[in-house]
Amino acid sequence: MIIKRSEIERLSSDVRRIIDGEVVDLRDNLEGRLSILKNDIHTLAGRLNEQATTLKNDKIALADTLADISHQLKTPLTAMELMVELLEGAPPEKQAEFRQNLRQGLIQTSWLVNSLLKMAKLDSGTVEFNIVETTAKEIINAALQPLAVLLDIKNQRVEINGDIAIKCDKNWTAEALTNIIKNASEHSQKDSTIMINVGQNPICGWVTVADMGGGMTTAQIKNAFKRFDNSQKGTGIGLPLAFAIMQGQNGDIEIDGGKDGLGATFTLKFYKPFK
Repeated sequence: MIIKRSEIERLSSDVRRIIDGEVVDLRDNLEGRLSILKNDIHTLAGRLNEQATTLKNDKIALADTLADISHQLKTPLTAMELMVELLEGAPPEKQAEFRQNLRQGLIQTSWLVNSLLKMAKLDSGTVEFNIVETTAKEIINAALQPLAVLLDIKNQRVEINGDIAIKCDKNWTAEALTNIIKNASEHSQKDSTIMINVGQNPICGWVTVADMGGGMTTAQIKNAFKRFDNSQKGTGIGLPLAFAIMQGQNGDIEIDGGKDGLGATFTLKFYKPFK
């Protein structure tokens, strides 16, 4: 088959236009090697454009995330700077209050940074879940350890009912549950009780965490697992992190917003076989 020089020149010109960013449809319905080459070039150009669009969107998302992180860190840091300035000349009773506020600010900042690092690992796909057999109570007890100071500050207690055998990654699942319980603490009053119930049905094993807050609206439930979208009282990253961890293990988290003055209930689901 003889390919005319003019056809080669026209194809070369179209390729240069594609390189310059123009959208050019090289496809034709003719037979022959030149038509096959045109179709292959068109397919290659389409894939390269898709990759370029993906990279552009990733850069935008990264910029937005960095802006959100900066905002989230700025809030506790600004508050702590103010407390430090006021602490020196404050009366003893106010000094105690300022020290407690500083302590809470440091906890919040540390929690945010650690959560962001863990979320980055999940996003990068580098996490390999180590699934082992354990019990719900063992996971709950591990989840409560990092929250001892927070619960003590608010004089809150945690009541645990029931236990089941489950298969999961102990460390990551405890991390998810820690964030759920922390969210419950932040939305509950001082001197309150956070209820944790454990059970199972033919489909899944479950752990519920119920707070003593004012409940959640439909809009709040819809946005609960969006990053930085539910950060009025927390960091806005804990619930998305918990959700990502559960989904990474073929699990799920469901929310009952509560009603008649009852708080919200979060249910972590471990689908069978889980023992």
